[in-house]
Amino acid sequence: MGSRSAAKTKIGSIPEVLVAEHLNGIPFFYKGYEKIIENPEKLAAIMGSSALQAEIIQYLLRICLTGLDSKKYRIYTNEIGSHISKNTNTSHDLAIFDKNVLTPDLITSKYTAVPADLVVEVDVDVVSEQISELEYIVRKNRLLLEFGVKRIIWIFSGVQKVLIITPDNFNKLILEDWNQDIILLDGISFNIGAYLREEGVKLPN
Repeated sequence: MGSRSAAKTKIGSIPEVLVAEHLNGIPFFYKGYEKIIENPEKLAAIMGSSALQAEIIQYLLRICLTGLDSKKYRIYTNEIGSHISKNTNTSHDLAIFDKNVLTPDLITSKYTAVPADLVVEVDVDVVSEQISELEYIVRKNRLLLEFGVKRIIWIFSGVQKVLIITPDNFNKLILEDWNQDIILLDGISFNIGAYLREEGVKLPN
């Protein structure tokens, strides 16, 4: 997994637009941000998703839209932001909110400030000069669970694994193979390996 980048760049000199998230005041930058500091015109190249990431996200989004109760849930994608505390703002590839929690009056031009029932992340596309990628995942999971998120799903396309986190299993995390049915929410399941094969997408073993 990724690790700390060389700490030669002063954090204060990095443009805010390159900061993807803050966890307890620690900034996490889009991977490749060092190159953008030298070539600002290439900003879009590091902020977008890969074709594989986009394919996985749209597959999960389609399952949510067809399988979940639209009267019960709000289903958001496009790096939906969550404001957890003064120094902690996170973003998510997919988030599902209970409409009784994220009520109409809380839908504003700012980040959401209430916990989702489900958060889904596809790969890690951020890096910190202060902590490792593994520490980032653990810290983000802990902060989301403490905030009230009920279920977190990480999908790691490079190793074709899925990590499920709930308040009950935080201290005993297990990677699942993505070539099997895995519960998303409310009894609906997904199988990324099977889906990609059906679509003719070929990945290295």
